[in-house]
Amino acid sequence: MNSESLSEVHSSVRTDKKGWRKVLAFLGPAYLVSVGYMDPGNWATDIAGGSEFGYKLIWVLLMSNIMALLLQSLSARLGIVKGLDLAQASKNAYPKWANIPLYILAEIAIAACDLAEIVGMAIGLSLLFDLPLIWGVSITALDTFLLLFLLKRGMRVMEVFIISLVFIIGVSFIIQMVIVAPVYGDVVKGFVPSDLGGNALYLAIGIIGATVMPHNLYLHSSLVQTRKIDRSFQGLKKAIKYNFIDTAIALNMAFFVNAAILVLAAAAFYTNGFYNVAEIQDASLLLENLFGNVAPTFFAIALIAAGQSSTITGTLAGQIVMEGHLNLRIQPWLRRLITRLLAIAPALFTIIYFGEEALGSLLILSQVVLSLQLGFAVIPLIHFNSDKKMMGEFAIKPWVKGLAWLIAAIIVYLNITLVIDEITSWAVNSGDNKVYIYTIVIPIAVACLALLVYVFIYPFLKKNEQNEQTETNHLPHGKAEDFSEGKMIEYKHIGITIDFSGNDQLVIQNALKQGGKSATYIFIHVVESAAARYLGKNTLDNETQLDIDNLKQYQEMLEELGYKTEQKIGFGSAPTEIVKIVQESKIDMLVMGAHGHKGLKDLVFGTTLDVVRHKVSIPILIIS
Repeated sequence: MNSESLSEVHSSVRTDKKGWRKVLAFLGPAYLVSVGYMDPGNWATDIAGGSEFGYKLIWVLLMSNIMALLLQSLSARLGIVKGLDLAQASKNAYPKWANIPLYILAEIAIAACDLAEIVGMAIGLSLLFDLPLIWGVSITALDTFLLLFLLKRGMRVMEVFIISLVFIIGVSFIIQMVIVAPVYGDVVKGFVPSDLGGNALYLAIGIIGATVMPHNLYLHSSLVQTRKIDRSFQGLKKAIKYNFIDTAIALNMAFFVNAAILVLAAAAFYTNGFYNVAEIQDASLLLENLFGNVAPTFFAIALIAAGQSSTITGTLAGQIVMEGHLNLRIQPWLRRLITRLLAIAPALFTIIYFGEEALGSLLILSQVVLSLQLGFAVIPLIHFNSDKKMMGEFAIKPWVKGLAWLIAAIIVYLNITLVIDEITSWAVNSGDNKVYIYTIVIPIAVACLALLVYVFIYPFLKKNEQNEQTETNHLPHGKAEDFSEGKMIEYKHIGITIDFSGNDQLVIQNALKQGGKSATYIFIHVVESAAARYLGKNTLDNETQLDIDNLKQYQEMLEELGYKTEQKIGFGSAPTEIVKIVQESKIDMLVMGAHGHKGLKDLVFGTTLDVVRHKVSIPILIIS
C-alpha cells in the first residue's frame, strides 16, 4: 500500500526544466486551492457586505487574503520539506485518541464545505435553466465521476480544467463590471481600513470565516507533492519559492473575484437603495430588474463554475483527510461518492421538508461548521512549521511565527465569536426546543473548545522530548524493523481457486511451485448459478456436473505427475464459500487468479478477491 498523499498522482509532474518552463511546471496546485476562496459561501457574505455597506468592507477582503496567503504558503512548505500532508503530520504528532475527533471534525467540515458548493451549483443551474433546486442538487452527484476521469488523465489535465473554470468566473465578472459600471474612485476608498461596528463587524467575521477554509490547508500540503522535485537543500528552497509565486498569483485571482462580487453588489444594489440582499437568488433577480438578462446570465454561469470547481477540490481534501488521519485507503470513486452523499443528504432533506427557501439558512449553517473546525487545522500547521527538529533549516523565522500566531489568534477569536452568536441566536429562536441546545449543541461546542486548547498546548509539552519514537513519527509508517531470516515456511495444504476462465493453468503452475510434491493441493470451485444459490449442495443441474467433471480432470492430471490432490465444491456466493472451505480444510496458503471481470463489472458485482483477503488470515498469492 502506498504511503504517499494522493498516491495516484504523487510526483507525477516533472520539474526538471529551465527558465520560464520551470516556473510553469510548479504552477497549478494553488489554483486548485484558490477555488475554495471563491465558492458560493464567499458569494453570500460578499453580496451581503456589498449591498449593506457599499465598498466599505473591501479592506477586510484584502486582509483576509493576506492571512490566507501566509497560511497557504506554510501548508505548501510542510508538504515540500517533509513530504507529509497536514493530516499525516497531525496523525504523527498527536496521540491516537486525539486523532479520531480531529478526523471527525475535518470530515464534517469538508462535508459542510461540499454542502455549500452543492447548494450554490444547484442555484446556478436553477437560475440559468429554470431547473428545480431538488434536481440541481441531485445532478451534482455526477461530478464525482468527472473527478475520477480527470485524475486518471493526470494532474496537469485536472489543473487545466480548474484553471479554465476560474477563467470563466473571472471573465463573467469582468463582463458584469462593464454592465454595472461602478465608480472606481469609491472602490479605491474601500481599501482604506474603517471602523467596524454592529452588523459590519458580523459580516467582516463572516467574510474572514468564509475565506480561510480548513480543507484548503490539508489540500495544499498534499497537492504540492504532485511535483517531482530535487530533494537537496537548494532544490527544496527553489520549490518553496516557486510554490509561493504560484500561491500569490492564484490567491490574488481569488481576491479579484471576491472583490468583484462585493463591488458588483455595492454598485448594483447599495447605490440603488437595496441594502439587505442576502440571498443569491435575490441578487440575480435584482440584477435582471436593473440591467436586463445579460448580467444575471453571466452571474449564473460564474456560480456554476465556482460550485463545480470547489466540489472537485473538496472531495480531494476528503480523501487526504481520511488517508492521513486514519491511514485508511478505499477506492477513489467510493471515497468521493461518500463525500458527495454526506453533503447531498442534508440538502435534499432541507428542500423536501423545509422548502427551497430554507437553503439560505443551510448555507449559513455550513459556514458556522467550517468556522468551528478552522483552528484545528491552523494551530497544528504553525506548530509543525515552527519545529526545527521537524523542518530543520526550513523552520519559519521568529517574525513569521509571530505573525502566523497573531493571524491564528484573530481567526480563532472571530470564528469562536461567530459560533457563540449563532448558538445564542438558536437558543433565542428555538422556542420549546431549547433543551436540545443546552444538552447537545453547547456540550459539543465546549468539548471542541477543550480539544482546541489541547491541540495548542500539547506540542509545547512534548517539545523537549527527544526519543526514537518522536523521530519515527515523522515518517508515514515509521522505520523498518530489525529483520531475522527465521525458519523456512512450509505449506502443507495449498488451496487453488478455479473458475475455468482460461487462467487456470497459470494459477496451478504457480501453486505447485509453492509446495512441491510434499503438499496437498485442494482445488476449490464455487457454482454461482441461480439454482446453486437456492438449493446449495442439492443442486444437480448440468452446470454443476460439468464443473465437477472438469475439476476431476485437473486432479487426474496432477496425480499422474505425482502430486496429492483434493477437490471442494461450494454453492452460492463465491467469497463466502471460499472462506468457508479455507477454514474447514485447514488450508495454510491460497492461490487465486484475478477475477474474470474488470472495470464497470467490478463496481456492480464486486471482486471475490477483495472480500476473501479481508476474511482469511493466511497468505494469498494472486495470479493475474
